[in-house]
Amino acid sequence: MTKTQNSSPVEPAPKKNIFREYAEAILIAVVLALFIRAFIVQAFKIPSGSMKPTLQIGDHILVSKFIYGIKIPFTDKTLFSGKEPKRGDIIVFEFPEDPKKDFIKRVIGVPGDVIEIRDKKIWINNELFTANYGSYSDPRIFPPSGRPRDNFGPVTVLPHSLFVMGDNRDQSYDSRFWGFVDYSKVKGKAFIIYWSWDKENFGVRWGRLGHLID
Repeated sequence: MTKTQNSSPVEPAPKKNIFREYAEAILIAVVLALFIRAFIVQAFKIPSGSMKPTLQIGDHILVSKFIYGIKIPFTDKTLFSGKEPKRGDIIVFEFPEDPKKDFIKRVIGVPGDVIEIRDKKIWINNELFTANYGSYSDPRIFPPSGRPRDNFGPVTVLPHSLFVMGDNRDQSYDSRFWGFVDYSKVKGKAFIIYWSWDKENFGVRWGRLGHLID
């Protein structure tokens, strides 16, 4: 009688320690979240009324990080170029006077545009700007010798720069006061409201959830 060859028994894989499994899952989730935040999309909260009525205080928005190109995190260097910001885009950027702060405004002027404001009316390249966004709440008009809010320019937008304004034109600290935004300081384009909390009335603004920003 021929002996059959002995086969080695298959041993079950050792079970991972449950704490190690949780740690690995958490680590993967953190790395994925950081990757998404750095390169794809980032959440921001609207703290002021400078973009009313488009954006309300308490709106939580998502900002596309890759639409204008992908940057190396914590630097101004671009890995891959994307679209250039265009007039009408609502962008988040590093505040030129304090890079630790993020501002959100609407692009009004792009490189080469000549911007002038006459008695609250915006002129671009000597043509009246008639877009339907932008609101005014103060009937007063400051003269050219006063604050630049209502009478400004003309100025020519520098290369690789943007002229931005808040939609709440009378209550916005923007390019009229501190100048241009360099492309390298732009973090992304706002595209949707995912949550909105009305602090004054202590309630959710359900009608704003999922609202696309334009």
